[in-house]
Amino acid sequence: MNQPVLRGRNKPQGPVGLRRDAEKISGALPPLLAEAEILAATVAMGVHGRKRSGHGENFWQYRQAVPGDARSTVDWRRSGRSDHQFIREMEWEAAQTVSLWVDDAQSMDYRSEGTERTKGERASLLALALALLLVRGGERVALMGTAAALARGGRTQLNRMAMELGGPPREDRPDYGAPPADNMARGGRAVFFSDFLGDPDVMIPVLSHAAERGVRGCFVQVLDETEEVFPFDGRVVFQSMGGGTEFETHRARALRDSYGKRLAERRARLEELARGLGWRVLTHRTSQAPRGALLWLYMAVGERI
Repeated sequence: MNQPVLRGRNKPQGPVGLRRDAEKISGALPPLLAEAEILAATVAMGVHGRKRSGHGENFWQYRQAVPGDARSTVDWRRSGRSDHQFIREMEWEAAQTVSLWVDDAQSMDYRSEGTERTKGERASLLALALALLLVRGGERVALMGTAAALARGGRTQLNRMAMELGGPPREDRPDYGAPPADNMARGGRAVFFSDFLGDPDVMIPVLSHAAERGVRGCFVQVLDETEEVFPFDGRVVFQSMGGGTEFETHRARALRDSYGKRLAERRARLEELARGLGWRVLTHRTSQAPRGALLWLYMAVGERI
């Protein structure tokens, strides 16, 4: 699916190389990470964290005993102050590994006139803000296909991810991307950020690997407003971001219905793939505020599936 663009425009505003190198030397906070910190903070204030009951050493909460609970788990001191028996639950301490993929294909460079961010920039912001929340919750994160592909926790990993996501685009990028064949942690989680406007079936090898390892996760389809509503009329030249495909029409409005049908077919195929894996799909427009998408992701990744 091609986007209408003007030659030489709508390219991402990647950081200047000199500034990037200076930030590396000085240890300054990468701009993308600073923005992700602010976004993550708005979500963190509205949730209660990702604690789960399980085998650990840190006390989490008391809950009232129910039929089937072993008597050995009853906290008799707490129960003695009530007419009910209470279980002392401990916090789950097993760190979860979450693999993130942010599509850096040329189609993600698209930004319609009047829109502040490209699809790639919004996807990078959401991915890094999610990583911040996960690391703060004690989880490990990995950025697939990059120097941050080895799952780690801590601030160093977040800085590494920020530099990868905020750096200049790699050379020889395809028009549409596919997740790399990275090893995902068995029983972990994964989140894929893309416009998914290319052939969804190119993801099947990676998704088969995810299924074999019991990985559950989410597809986040990031689209520009114009890719959803198709507002074009009259003469329009549609060109892929890489310039390899071009189509000119003098009756763009006449294409609206067929375009909408094609987009719906792609989305239906994506949802079909998700159902087969037990994954979920979120569609996010760059014209929308990112907070709602981040909150949805944070809660979805933390679900005990």
